[in-house]
Amino acid sequence: MSAATDTREPRLGWNNRRRWVVAPPAPPRVVDELRERLLGPLDWWRDWPALQRTLYWAIPLVTAVIAGLLRFTDLSRPHSLIFDETYYVKDAYSYLQFGYERNWGEDANAKFIVGDFSSIQSTPEYVVHPPVGKWMIAFGMWLFGPSSSFGWRFSAALVGTLSVALTAWAAYKLFRSPVVAAAAGVLLAVDGHHITMSRIGILDVFLSFWLLVAFCLLLKDRDDGRRRLAARLGRLARPDGRIPATALTTGPWLGVRWWRVAAGVSLGLAVGVKWSALAFVAGFGLLTVLWDASARRRAGIRAWLPAAVVRDAPLAVVSIIVVGGAVYLSTWTGWLLSSDGYFRHWADTHPDPVWQWVPGALRSLAHYHLEAYSFHTTLTTTHPYAASPWSWLVQGRPTSFYYAEPSTGCGADRCSSAVLALGNPLIWWAGTIALAIAVLLWAGRRDWRLGGPLCGIAAGYLPWFLYPERTMFAFYEVSFEPFFILILAYMIGHVLGRPTDPPWRRQAGLLGVGLYIVLVLIVSAYFMPIWTAQTITYVDWRLHMWMPSWV
Repeated sequence: MSAATDTREPRLGWNNRRRWVVAPPAPPRVVDELRERLLGPLDWWRDWPALQRTLYWAIPLVTAVIAGLLRFTDLSRPHSLIFDETYYVKDAYSYLQFGYERNWGEDANAKFIVGDFSSIQSTPEYVVHPPVGKWMIAFGMWLFGPSSSFGWRFSAALVGTLSVALTAWAAYKLFRSPVVAAAAGVLLAVDGHHITMSRIGILDVFLSFWLLVAFCLLLKDRDDGRRRLAARLGRLARPDGRIPATALTTGPWLGVRWWRVAAGVSLGLAVGVKWSALAFVAGFGLLTVLWDASARRRAGIRAWLPAAVVRDAPLAVVSIIVVGGAVYLSTWTGWLLSSDGYFRHWADTHPDPVWQWVPGALRSLAHYHLEAYSFHTTLTTTHPYAASPWSWLVQGRPTSFYYAEPSTGCGADRCSSAVLALGNPLIWWAGTIALAIAVLLWAGRRDWRLGGPLCGIAAGYLPWFLYPERTMFAFYEVSFEPFFILILAYMIGHVLGRPTDPPWRRQAGLLGVGLYIVLVLIVSAYFMPIWTAQTITYVDWRLHMWMPSWV
C-alpha cells in the first residue's frame, strides 16, 4: 500500500483539481455512514489484518534496533567534553549535586573527564536554557557515573533511538504503508545529522524528541476526537439510525481529550529544554483545532468552523497551553527550592508595589526569563561554524563538534578524528526537493497528512529567519528533522505508486525507491567515520569534505 492510500480520507490522484472553497459534504444519513466517513472501514487497530497489525509494531522496533546500534556503539568516543558538552554536562553534574547550576574553576574540563570534580564552585552560574535537557543528561550520569562519557551521552542516544521508532510509527499512522514507514525509520536511523546529535550530550536532540512525542500524541488525539464525535452524534440518532438535522448544527462537546492533555505535557517538557519549542506550541495548538474543524465538517455539521472555535478550542488551550505551562514551571523546581540559585532572590532587592502580590520566587523567575530572552535575541558573537538558516537544508555549513589529529591509529604519518554534524547529502538534498513539492501539493489539496509534518517544519525552521543577526548553527534543524523525514517518506510513497497502478509501474517505483535507499546506506557507511570520531588518515578525512564549506 502506498502513501497515497488512506482509508480515512478520499483518495487523491496527481491530476485531481480541487477548489480552495468546497461545500461541506452532505450530512450522513445513518450512524454507520457517519462512523465510516470519520474513521474509515477499519477503525480500531485490532480490526486490521494480522500482517498489518504485526508490521505496525515490528517496523518501529526493527528500525529502532538499527538506530540503537549506530548510536550506542562506541558512544564513549571521544572521551572528552566536546562542543557544548562543556556547558551542559557540567551543568547536569551540578543538578545531581545541588539541583541548580554552579560555576566551575579553571581546567575544569581536564579534571572532569578523569573524575576530578573539585573545580566546581559555590557560586551560582548564569545559564540561558531551562533545566529539562540537563536533567535528562544527568539521568545517564546517575546511571553510569559522572566521569563516564558513555553516561553523559546515554540519554541522548536513548531518545535518538526512540525518535526513530516514533518517526516510523508516525509514518505508518499517517500513510498506512509499511514500506513508507520502514523507509522513514531507516532514513532517520542512518542520517548522519541525527546520529551525531544522538551521540553528544547537548540539548537539541531532547527538544526534538519531546516535540515528536507531542506530534504522535496529537495523531492519537485526532483519531480519539473523531471517534468521540461519531459516538456522541450516534447517541442522538433516531431509532432508524438517522441523525436529526438539529444535531448537525454545531455538533456536541467532545469533553476532555486525554491524548491532547498528554501532548500538552510533552510540549511543556519541550519548552523546558529550549524556548524554541514555543513556536511548536502555537503551531500544534492551531493544527489540532483545525483537525477538529475538519472532523466536524466531514461529519456534515453546518457551522463546523465556529463550532470548532467555540467547542474545541477552549479545551485545547487548557490541554496544551495551561497544562504545558504548569509542566514547564514544575521543571524549575530545583531552582525554586534552592537558596542561592542565580537571580533566586532578585525580587527581595527589587520591590515593586505593582507586582508585590506575586510571590517573590515567581517574580525572580520572571526576571531571570527576561534576562535570558535578552541574551538570546541579542546574541551576535562570531563563530567559525555559524550558519544561516538558508544553508541548513542543503547542509551548506554543518557544525564541527570535534576535530583532533591523533599521533597514531591510522597507519599514516598524519591522522584525523572528527565529529561533523553532517546530514547524509542524499537524504537532505532529496528531502529539500520533496519539501518544495509538498508545499505546492498541500496548497492545492490541503491533505492533512502533509499539513502535520509541514506544520512541524514551519515551527522549527521559519522563526529563525526573524533574527538574521543572531548567531545560529545548522544543528538546530534537528528539532524538525523527523518531520522533514516524514515529508520525504510521503514523496517516496508517490514514487512507489498506487495499488491500482499497472504492475510495471509498481515494479518501477519499487525499484527506484530500493535503489535510492541502497545509495543512502552506501553514503552513510562512507561518512560514518567522521560522524563517530573514528581515527582515519588525514587524506581520507579530506576526501570526505565534498564541499569547501564543510571544512
